[in-house]
Amino acid sequence: MNATHRLVRLARRPEGLPTPDDFTLAQAPVPRPEAGQVLVRNTHFLVFPGLRTLIGGETRDVPLPPLHPGDTLFGPAIGEVVDGPLEKGRLVLHLQGWREYATPAAGECRLLDGALPDPVGHLAQGSAAYGALTRLAGVRKGDTVFVTGAAGGVGTMAGQIARLLGATRVIGSTGSPDKARRLERELGYDATVLRGASPVGRRLAQVAPDGIDVVLDTVGGEQLTAAVHAANHGARIALVGALDGQMSPEGAGGSAPAVLDTYRLLTRGITVAGYNGVDHPDVEAEWETRFGNWLRAGDIHFPYTTVRGMKHAPSALPELIAGRSFGASIVEL
Repeated sequence: MNATHRLVRLARRPEGLPTPDDFTLAQAPVPRPEAGQVLVRNTHFLVFPGLRTLIGGETRDVPLPPLHPGDTLFGPAIGEVVDGPLEKGRLVLHLQGWREYATPAAGECRLLDGALPDPVGHLAQGSAAYGALTRLAGVRKGDTVFVTGAAGGVGTMAGQIARLLGATRVIGSTGSPDKARRLERELGYDATVLRGASPVGRRLAQVAPDGIDVVLDTVGGEQLTAAVHAANHGARIALVGALDGQMSPEGAGGSAPAVLDTYRLLTRGITVAGYNGVDHPDVEAEWETRFGNWLRAGDIHFPYTTVRGMKHAPSALPELIAGRSFGASIVEL
C-alpha cells in the first residue's frame, strides 16, 4: 500500500461559480483507521451539484456541514476494504469521496452485496427520482410527464422511471442540442424543450399540447414557472433539485427563487411538494430492488460521464456546473 495518497481540498471560497483554481489536489499520508473505523481504498466517487451549496456556505436546512477552505470535499463513494473490522476485499458504499483512501466508521459503510449487476450503479441518483415519482407524484398509466434538467444525474433516470411506471409521454428539458438528441435516441424521451432557444413556455406548449400531468423538477426558475402554466387539472409537481440556484453565478447556491402562478395552482388543483429522502426511509431498498431487476432485464440504463483519475478531480465540479456531463458525473480512480 502507498505511504501517501491524494485528496481534493477546497482552496478558497469561490467568487461566483467555482473554477479548478478554487480546489487543490493535495498529498497526505494514508490515514490509519482508529478503533471502529475501516480503511477503504476508493475506486469511484460521485460529483454532485449540491457541493456548490456546501462550498458556498449557505447550508441552512441542508443536512450536511458547510465546507471551509482547507477542508477535504466529500460525497458518495465506492471502495474496497483494506483494513478494519469489516471483511477485507469487500466493496462498500460510504460518504468519504474525493480522496484515494478513506477511514469511515464501520457503521457508516454499507456492504455491497451484488444487488446491482455493476457496483458503480450504487452511485446512480435514481432513488430521489423514483421516490418523488412514486411517493409524491403518483405516476399513472397515460400520464404526460415533464422532467426539467433531464440530462443530469437525476433527470436521465427520471424519464426512464416515469415510463416504466406507466407514463405515456415523457418530455425533458436541457440546454444542449446534442443532449436533447441523446435523451430522445438513447433514453426514450418523446420530446425535449431546449432551454435558451426560445421561451420555455412556448416550446412546452408545442410539445405538450394536451398539458402535463406530472412534473419532476430538478431546476426551478423559468422552467418551473412554465410547468405550472402547462399543468393540467390535478397535476402533481415534485421538486427534487434547485439547479437554477446552484448553477447561477449569483449567490452561493443556497437559494433558487421561482415565480409561480398561485391562481393556476388554486383553480387547477395542482399540488407542489418537495422530496426529501429522509422522510421516506423505505424508498431506498425498494428502489434498489427494482433498479437491479430493470438493469438485468435491459429496461433501464445508467448513463454517466467518467472523469478518469484524481489528477482531473479538481476540474470535475466546474465541468459539471458548466454542463459538460451527461447523466451522473463519476470520478474513477
